[in-house]
Amino acid sequence: MAEPIGKKVRFLVAKRANLLCEYCLIAEADTFIGCEVDHIISIKHGGITDPDNLAYACAYCNRYKGSDIASLTKSGKLVRLYNPRVDIWKEHFWINGIQILPVSQIGEVTVSLLMRNHRERTLEREALQSIGRFPSEVAKKMILD
Repeated sequence: MAEPIGKKVRFLVAKRANLLCEYCLIAEADTFIGCEVDHIISIKHGGITDPDNLAYACAYCNRYKGSDIASLTKSGKLVRLYNPRVDIWKEHFWINGIQILPVSQIGEVTVSLLMRNHRERTLEREALQSIGRFPSEVAKKMILD
C-alpha cells in the first residue's frame, strides 16, 4: 500500500507545477474536480512517494494514465510516457487550437493513452479558449520559453 502524501509534499508539488496539470496544462482553477498529486512511476512499478516521482495532474489525465508507464506507438514500438520531472513539455507536444498534438514518440503515446483529444477534453479547452483561459498565461510561458 502506498504511503500517504503529506500536506507539505502536496503543496510543494502543486507550487512546482504552478497549479497546472503537468500533462495537459489546464489550470487547476479551470477544472471542476481540481488536480491531484500523482505518482509518475506507480508504486506497483517500484516508484516511491518522493517529490521527484510526483506530478500534479488533473483528474482526467490522472485517471487515464493510471499506473501506466509506457504504451505502444501506432507502429507497435513500446515507448515510455511523458515524465514531467525529466521531460520538457514543448519538446513532446504543441497546442494547435483545441488539440494537443505530439511532436515526439513520447508525445504520441502520451497523447493517445491520456486521451488528450477526446471530445470531452477538446470541448473543455474550446470553452476555456473562448474566455481566454486556455492556455493560461502561466502555461503560455512554459510553451513559449
